Amino acid sequence: MEIVTRVDRPDLDEIAAEVFRERWPEFIFHDDVPKKYLSRVEEHFGGYDIVVLDGGAVVAGGWGVPLAWNGSVDDLPSGYDDAMVRAVEGHEAGTAPTALSFMAAAVSSAHDRRGLATVVLAELTRRAREAGLAHVIAPLRPTWKHRYPLVKMADYAGWTRADGLSVDPWIRTHQRMGARVLGPAPRSMVIEGTVAEWESWADMLFPVTGDYVVPDALNLVSIDRERDRGVYVEENLWVQHG
Repeated sequence: MEIVTRVDRPDLDEIAAEVFRERWPEFIFHDDVPKKYLSRVEEHFGGYDIVVLDGGAVVAGGWGVPLAWNGSVDDLPSGYDDAMVRAVEGHEAGTAPTALSFMAAAVSSAHDRRGLATVVLAELTRRAREAGLAHVIAPLRPTWKHRYPLVKMADYAGWTRADGLSVDPWIRTHQRMGARVLGPAPRSMVIEGTVAEWESWADMLFPVTGDYVVPDALNLVSIDRERDRGVYVEENLWVQHG
């Protein structure tokens, strides 16, 4: 296997994007914060945007952002969006980063169960340590949380198997690497759109105003037909590696 950055191999951009896109629901790609900040993330933090190749084929990838964090739970960003904003604006203001936040990791569905997500996370961690960053954190989007959209993240994070590890596969992956749960990221992503847009993103109808269970959404989606607005506030889970 070979690990490269997307800066080194811009020819892989489209293929890598396909690997990432197949792992997330459509509505995730309509968060306004990445639209405003992602180009600056790519400009500033290309060394933390990696692709794993096997025989020349893209099999996995992941990226993170360096940001200032004092190590306390109270100083954590509110989630994914806030971490991106803090990283970009901190960099542009000349604030020295102290932590790397994993933002996403994905494995091609054709290469599941090979431990490739761990390879991605380990390489990002290595780069963070090499850069002198003291902390590695992540606002996780637990794999099975969408099955329990009425359950609070803090409660879900406490569900364990007989071996003491989380019932959730993605949380377990991080735990096996030594990560510990810090607590919920209460406002990790906020996605707004018209009712028609949400019906398209979710591939379902919203006939009346109310809160809906939407496939692959970790929390309920609030639909207001009178205002022609749908709002989804996603709660994630902060973990820390070392």
